Amino acid sequence: QVGLVESGGASVQTGGSLRLSCAGSGDIKLMRCMGWFRQRSGQEREGVAASYTDGSHPYYHWSVKGRFTISQDRDKGTVYLQMNNLKPEDSAMYYCAADRECKGGLLERRRYVYWGQGTQVTVAS
Repeated sequence: QVGLVESGGASVQTGGSLRLSCAGSGDIKLMRCMGWFRQRSGQEREGVAASYTDGSHPYYHWSVKGRFTISQDRDKGTVYLQMNNLKPEDSAMYYCAADRECKGGLLERRRYVYWGQGTQVTVAS
């Protein structure tokens, strides 16, 4: 089993920055990929950023490229999401996910077995 706990969500102004963290526990070191997803009210959960746990092959949603950066600390079993130049449309609940098999697209939520409870990001205009 794997536990994931997100932190770092907050309310910020447009143009601000946040750094989200996701701390893994249990069998987290068996996971080969981890990523970040977000879900706006009334919408489906979408992939924001993901990579293998060695930091290779990062993928980003087109809307966050150049503004968000995913990084992994394999020793700690932790994944981070640095978010810069935040926009109101970035407002959402952000979830961390992890998987061992990692088959297929890393931004596809159905690929992931383990999920955190989420952390809220609100960007005021």
